[in-house]
Amino acid sequence: MNNAAHFENLLARFAARSVNADAQSALQKLMQEFIGSGFASLPMPGQGRTLERWRTLAAVSASDLALAKLYEGHTDALAIMTELDPDELNARGFWGTWAAEPHFARVNIMDRQRDQVYLHGRKAWCSGAQMLDWALLTTWDEQHRPQLVAVDLRQSTISIEADAWQAVGMSNTASVDVAFKGALGRCVGMPGQYVDRPGFWQGGGGIAACWYGAACALAGYLREHCRQPWHDAHAAAHLGAVDAALCSASACLKDTAMWIDANPGQSAQLPVRRLRAQVELTVSLVLEHVGRALGATPFCRNPHFARLAADLPVFVRQSHAQKDLAVLGELVAAKPADGWLL
Repeated sequence: MNNAAHFENLLARFAARSVNADAQSALQKLMQEFIGSGFASLPMPGQGRTLERWRTLAAVSASDLALAKLYEGHTDALAIMTELDPDELNARGFWGTWAAEPHFARVNIMDRQRDQVYLHGRKAWCSGAQMLDWALLTTWDEQHRPQLVAVDLRQSTISIEADAWQAVGMSNTASVDVAFKGALGRCVGMPGQYVDRPGFWQGGGGIAACWYGAACALAGYLREHCRQPWHDAHAAAHLGAVDAALCSASACLKDTAMWIDANPGQSAQLPVRRLRAQVELTVSLVLEHVGRALGATPFCRNPHFARLAADLPVFVRQSHAQKDLAVLGELVAAKPADGWLL
């Protein structure tokens, strides 16, 4: 069996597991196998193979979104370090990327020795914290500037606060709070560079590819339903609406990947914001039409469908809805309408 076929077989077996399986243990073992076998080494975005990278993220997401969340976080961490600090890249182990900055949780740099820093505070939305070896996390330095830091999570000065994670959708990511009490870390890049680098928005496009992959998997169940001789015209109409939306999102993903590869050093904020808005609309439409067409049966009798249908509405909330659309509108208003030209 070649490597691609082995990768696809692992994904298929993971998607077909029982609802009652020990998901977090299975996630950790599968990620370790991916890392050890080289399946987590994706092409860097902006180097001519961005669409290939996004296709892999979409394929993983079609299997399981909790797996996709951890897989994307690991591959994003490697891409960030390659971009910002290639001479210090230590890719061994299982990595995560924790960049959420809610008002109620912040990690500060309290002391330093050159690029070694000591961290204090609490980080929220730390996906996979109980499974990871290392994390890249956003912190704040002594001058209140954002600073990315790499941290070995196997320190006694780091503790997990799991009580806050009460999720049903995306529950298996265990995106808990993590407390840092003098934990040692290493600065990656300069203050502010994490957000300012070209790869920030290039990586944001990868999240849209994850949404898209899960939506395609759900749509596949409707397509299979419509291949049966007993399907009705209403189901076919639902499939037609889903197909139109997915084809539009697919075209947008391909166009955006092409733009990124043609402009690797430029900010991809505008095309990626457009992409994320398009794919989010597609996800909403797919969830509605697939559910209305198929009824309760796959939600209750198919473990893969049920997981995706529960996880995708939570995962897509990485979009900030009207807040993101408002920023997109401001960007569009300030530029010529070239994005609308045929």
